[in-house]
Amino acid sequence: MSATNNDGDGRLSFKEAVAHVMRTNQAAFAAAPVFGERTDDEEQTAEGARIFIVEPDGEGDWRLRFIAGPFFSNAYAANEVIAPEEIPDSVRELRYMATRVDESWYDEQIQVLIQKLVKSAGIVAQMPDYESVPTPAAGPEAVFPISFIGRDGKA
Repeated sequence: MSATNNDGDGRLSFKEAVAHVMRTNQAAFAAAPVFGERTDDEEQTAEGARIFIVEPDGEGDWRLRFIAGPFFSNAYAANEVIAPEEIPDSVRELRYMATRVDESWYDEQIQVLIQKLVKSAGIVAQMPDYESVPTPAAGPEAVFPISFIGRDGKA
């Protein structure tokens, strides 16, 4: 580890994360929880997350992908690439973990994406297995009226 990572915890500075991506053609990520309206409740839990992924751009350089959204939803608040010159100092101050990433993971719910990034980083963490949680869906016996989807049933 370099002098900028003096915690010995395997996390990388932004500069080290970029160097890692350029050297290994793999990714590095940082995640930050997002809380709703702040209250005095000490048991308040995060409602979503912001994820920053330094990744290879496929052309021999790197890019920063920013993904943010609520937990347990496929609706994202953001899924965009930020140009290096537009990266805020606050993002450059985060600590990153070396990982690998698959492009298909960006279609997952935010908590599943975090789980996959953590697992691929080799981090031993007590996380629920979000991938195995059954997704509620209508059974084959469910019948939706045609009017429910905007048609009146007339041919």
